[in-house]
Amino acid sequence: MTDTITLRTAFANYPHVKAIKDGTVASPRIRFDFEEVPVITRAFRRMVRTLDFDLCEIALTTLAQAHAFGKPIKALPIVVMRGFHHAALICPVGSPIQGPADLRGKRIGVRAFSQTTGIWVRGILRDEYGVDHRDITWVTEEDAHVQEYVDPPNVVRIAPGQDLKAMLLAGEIDAGIAFNGIDPAAVRPVIANPMEAAASWFRKTGAYPVNHLLCVKTELLAAHPWLPAELMRLFVAAKAAATEPSAEARFIPIVGPDPLPYGLEANRTGIELCLRYAAEQGLVPRAYEVDEVFAA
Repeated sequence: MTDTITLRTAFANYPHVKAIKDGTVASPRIRFDFEEVPVITRAFRRMVRTLDFDLCEIALTTLAQAHAFGKPIKALPIVVMRGFHHAALICPVGSPIQGPADLRGKRIGVRAFSQTTGIWVRGILRDEYGVDHRDITWVTEEDAHVQEYVDPPNVVRIAPGQDLKAMLLAGEIDAGIAFNGIDPAAVRPVIANPMEAAASWFRKTGAYPVNHLLCVKTELLAAHPWLPAELMRLFVAAKAAATEPSAEARFIPIVGPDPLPYGLEANRTGIELCLRYAAEQGLVPRAYEVDEVFAA
């Protein structure tokens, strides 16, 4: 008898996964019970706090922190969202900040200290510009998805009703990371020529930053050893069936013709660097080996 399972599933509606959600790409061994989570980061929180899903999109740093606290999930090397983050660090157009060196002693807003984009930015600031994350006050909206993690002393939380974007424009914080929806005419990147800087950094490091991938409950992996390969087959087919470009297509001039490579080896450099950054910033106790957090 064929081994068939139903997976309670949550991931965002990217062009490269649409064929799985609409059934164009299907498996005789897997049925997906989808829950639409409009703000997909809320699914991450539910996954690591209450294990609401069998298969879930998750940020790489959230996955690493989940491993640190013994959550029974493992990652799959199916990267569904990623990008270069040099442009994510912004300040008001009239700011006296001339570059990353001017951030020491400043206040920078970010949704959460554990947000993966922020971890990439802080790692780049330290490696490339010599700016240590401990020399900055991080102003946040919320705690980590993994509830057991406690923010370091240089992280503060805004009060209910406050808004980081408004605080940036009012001069209450000096810079911000990943402020979607802010008026682009009101801000500028802290790192000059950010896409050129990203391309240069990629040539130097070989790291194509990973943000979101998929994770599965470990009990399902143990019970169904065929599951990772079958999921990989489905997501590869869905990517090939996409009828519109992904947001990552804008990075083709930097990374080449496939801006969303799947598989462990294609992503190892970016995964390892993010795990190192997470450890250096105190988000996990040590830099985990890739094989510790990914399904075999």
